[in-house]
Amino acid sequence: MAKIALITGISGQDGAYLAKFLLKKKYKIIGTVKKSSKSSYWRLERLGIKKKLTIEKMDLGNLKDIDKIFKKYDFNEVYNLAAQSFVNKSFNIPIATSNITGLGTLRILEIIKKNNRKIKFYQASSSEMFGRVLNSEQSETTPFNPQSPYAISKVFSHLITKNYRNSYKIFATSGILFNHESPLRGKEYVTRKIIIGLVKIYKKKLKSFQLGNIYAKRDLGYAKEYVVAMWKMMQKKKPKDYIISTGKTYSIKDFINLATAYLKLKTKWVGKGFNEKLILKKTNRPIITINSNLFRPSEVSALKGNSSKAKKDLKWSPKTNLKKLVKIMIDEELLHS
Repeated sequence: MAKIALITGISGQDGAYLAKFLLKKKYKIIGTVKKSSKSSYWRLERLGIKKKLTIEKMDLGNLKDIDKIFKKYDFNEVYNLAAQSFVNKSFNIPIATSNITGLGTLRILEIIKKNNRKIKFYQASSSEMFGRVLNSEQSETTPFNPQSPYAISKVFSHLITKNYRNSYKIFATSGILFNHESPLRGKEYVTRKIIIGLVKIYKKKLKSFQLGNIYAKRDLGYAKEYVVAMWKMMQKKKPKDYIISTGKTYSIKDFINLATAYLKLKTKWVGKGFNEKLILKKTNRPIITINSNLFRPSEVSALKGNSSKAKKDLKWSPKTNLKKLVKIMIDEELLHS
């Protein structure tokens, strides 16, 4: 019999890629989206899988809602990818972020504890939990020092998942994923914002756009590869937590430079601080400027993951470097814009 998997937040980047991967593994997929939103299914449609799965409306803030879904289907695996996932936005809506990103996880674990403790549970943890880092490289044992309501909510989810694993012998595992990008990233995220902006400039549909901190450094991987690690964690005999990362860091400025080089846009950086600009040499006009309002109230300067445990236990390692990832994102943007 086919395994039945629940993917919360299925309309997001990771949910869409994971659904496609699990369909190839012959899973039956139930995906949930929040009731209040007019969910966009463009990712599922682009991957050609929307008609191959079942979509239900479920509010992570409502225990009865979750219980209803769990009584309707006999799940083997649950992948909790749903969250209020915008770090910047979490400063504006901290209570809603805590309720969904934090307590939403606890509600699912409570339902699993009461209904069927044999269900395997995956929690989408985040590198943002490390925050203002206490080590130059982060592993599974690095202390958390979160710097946003989003990251604090993720720490709660991560620790409550571990608590339910230890207290109730539930198969509950957390993947601490470092930044992972793709053509399916939302327009609000800085990598996709950069790709969209530069492609529009390349096509002469836009003159310039603004960014915040271009010196923030992140460990950037390919989302399509990272969802494979999620599944691998769930196939182990014993649940553990794993860092999923590339082990290399690049600044936002590095990302921009790779993108302009691939698009063959001849550019140069001028100025310093908030006055720094990226100039298009041909016109001598700025195409990227810095806006101090786009900086986070509490900034995380650099994150770098050590995924040696995942390489050893899961036989997982990243295959796509940043230069290739930028190419993948630009090629897809050129195709669909």
